[in-house]
Amino acid sequence: MMNVLTHTSFAVTPTEHSLRLADGTELFYRAWIPTARTSKALIIFHRGHEHSGRLEDVVRDLQLRDVAVFAWDARGHGRSSGQRGYAPSFGHLAKDADAFVRHISETYGMRLEDMVVLGHSVGAVMVAAWVHDYAPPVRAMVLVTPALRVKLYVPLARTALRLMRWLVRGKPLYVSSYVKGRLLTHDPEEARRYDTDPLISRRMAVTVLLGLQDTATRLIADAGAIRTSTLVLAGDADWVVSLRAERRFFERLGSDEKRMRVFKGMYHDILHEKDRHIVLDEIRNFVDNAFAGDEPAPGYLQATYTHDEYERLSSPLPSWSPKRFWFAAQRLFLKTYGRLSDGIRLGWRMGFDSGSSLDYIYENRARGSLLLGRLIDRIYLNNPAWVGIRQRKANIEKLLRDAIERIRSKGAAVRILDVAAGQGRYVLETLASLADRNFTAVLRDYTDANVEAGRTLAAPYGLPGITFEKADAFNPESYTSLDPPPNIVIVSGLFELFSDNALVRQCLKGIASVMEEGGYLIYTGQPWHPQLEMIARVLTNHQGKPWVMRRRTQGELDELVREAGFEKVMTEVGGRGIFTVSIAQKRSF
Repeated sequence: MMNVLTHTSFAVTPTEHSLRLADGTELFYRAWIPTARTSKALIIFHRGHEHSGRLEDVVRDLQLRDVAVFAWDARGHGRSSGQRGYAPSFGHLAKDADAFVRHISETYGMRLEDMVVLGHSVGAVMVAAWVHDYAPPVRAMVLVTPALRVKLYVPLARTALRLMRWLVRGKPLYVSSYVKGRLLTHDPEEARRYDTDPLISRRMAVTVLLGLQDTATRLIADAGAIRTSTLVLAGDADWVVSLRAERRFFERLGSDEKRMRVFKGMYHDILHEKDRHIVLDEIRNFVDNAFAGDEPAPGYLQATYTHDEYERLSSPLPSWSPKRFWFAAQRLFLKTYGRLSDGIRLGWRMGFDSGSSLDYIYENRARGSLLLGRLIDRIYLNNPAWVGIRQRKANIEKLLRDAIERIRSKGAAVRILDVAAGQGRYVLETLASLADRNFTAVLRDYTDANVEAGRTLAAPYGLPGITFEKADAFNPESYTSLDPPPNIVIVSGLFELFSDNALVRQCLKGIASVMEEGGYLIYTGQPWHPQLEMIARVLTNHQGKPWVMRRRTQGELDELVREAGFEKVMTEVGGRGIFTVSIAQKRSF
């Protein structure tokens, strides 16, 4: 039954809908759409354990008369399908959010540029992760008591949970919430409503709780990458999350427009506190101001956040720095005992960023001298970055198949170009898996060694449409020889090797100049890396120089791609947010 929410002259009737995700999960959501047509949207993501029905009074009291409001029940919550309180990982929730917002945009004809997103508690961390990792061009975000550090009152609780997860692999583990309504709000009626709500899930999967912790740690460390206008709201008597972590995140935020307000004496659920009207007033004013201004101009290319980081990592450490001795000790180990590992030995010989090393990582088969060498190699291959690389490969293959289907749906022949393929394993394996072999693919690389190794690797696949050739991806003239022009182009693992955006622009301009209208660009990014300094101080690249990577935020990458004449369709985020793979379509002019 529909509930009509009234507040003075304001009346909204929520409608109920559902969305089926790619994995079959049914997401339930509510929509409050004004009678008069509007292009503005507010998307709300509820607190952990809760559901969108808990937000009906919030929507009513916000009184956003000319704004359409949407709120979901996250997977495993409320009226959405899935095991209660479960998600395969915290990253799945951010991916669900991306699918949900794109669904709203496509279904209701609303641009992301005309949206504001609001998240509460766990939902706030999910919103921040989505904005950081996917770089949607939304107007602004509101983070209400973000759960950037959950207070667990049992000593060593997280360590114990990680150990349990490792011991009981493959089986979902859960923890039950200690939080009662009286710890969330001073309002006894609201506390009673929370305690008696049958749709509230009291448990949370350990994968989600630990993923929340890891994601929040990453967001605090890399908050400078976020440029979206942000409002952070917190209560100074919060029993559930750390105010200190919220402040640290806010201070590091890279947004030009940011505001934080801490409400004295309020608990965690400030949306249902006794004096919640002052919280809602703050949100309403922020949302109104976000929509009142002109469409925000892109600001990622003007930011120097990651470029400054690259310059710092390119400079030697002071001779007295403790880090200098620590990294020297790591280098000594990897150059001595580390050489027992085939992968590490290959990295020292060819470069840890080389196509040969990358192909070794893809194979993921531990090899080395003696049992110790194989053990070191397995530890090496299980490094989070290399796990992320393999996930990146899977995501490239997924988006490549998607692009092929899109091209074939138009009745066109598939023509692929990879501008820096290395040995091209991800392209070869994808094409070999297709029943229809009606395609051509030109796989290029800058080095003769990779071109020859690629030809050798391709031979057993028996794919006559594959061509390997040497070419410089940054040379505009190298694209003029492509006839017929490609309609799918791949750029993988290339841009982070170069600090200068001029080179990136040169490459993208060359691709755009040859690609036919409506074609697809698949490009990878590295918006985050937990071991960036270790890699720069310890490992070497294919030129024998320190391997200093120039990571770019997803927003910066997307803006460079948009500048070249492409419009992003979607992004896949892998592992711990280290690598992304995106697909964009060449715009018509």
